[in-house]
Amino acid sequence: MSARTPAIHSLGAPSPATPHLRRATCAACTLRESSQRPQSPQSTSSRRAALLALVLAASPARPAAADFSFSFPGPKEMLREQKKKAARYLLAPIAASRETLVKAQALLASENASGADAEEVRGRLSAAGRDCVPRERNSIVAFQSRTGVEVCTFSLILKNAASLLDNKDPLKVEADARLAELIESLADLGTVVDNSNFELSGDRKKMKDDLLSTISALDKYEQGVKDCLGV
Repeated sequence: MSARTPAIHSLGAPSPATPHLRRATCAACTLRESSQRPQSPQSTSSRRAALLALVLAASPARPAAADFSFSFPGPKEMLREQKKKAARYLLAPIAASRETLVKAQALLASENASGADAEEVRGRLSAAGRDCVPRERNSIVAFQSRTGVEVCTFSLILKNAASLLDNKDPLKVEADARLAELIESLADLGTVVDNSNFELSGDRKKMKDDLLSTISALDKYEQGVKDCLGV
């Protein structure tokens, strides 16, 4: 019985590939195939969207004020609106003076006017003047006026109404002229009343005419104040 001859492997024969090497080779092939495979439209659009988001994120953000523009009134406009809302209270003394003058007119229209009526008319005219006629001011008001304090109510009203206007503003210039005319009319009316006899129809007519002129001057002055207020 012959002995078994050991198997002799040829050195040139390749050895079988190890599992690790096969896996690496397959992975490389797969990567190469995937890089050569055409990209789907969905993948391309996703990449574009991501790129757009990146660009928007990198661009400087605009402040909110640039997107929304709000207009807020300034202090001067706010004060003007407040003056308009308070116009009724500012004009109240003018309305009271007009009512006083109308009542004085009714007394002058009476055919039986007496000395007592004459005194009442003088008192009403003095009240309607609102301390704007110097000779009709009492001692305290006269003293205040001499110290530089403004005591004429009509002048104070106009200063308040025109406080937001320039001195050369046409509305203020016109209102100042109306104020001067009103004060002059009140002074002239007071002089006529003091020098008239209520028992004489001619004197009463003169007083009534001057009274109507004063009421008209008061109306024009009031309109000037309203123009300054914008009401």
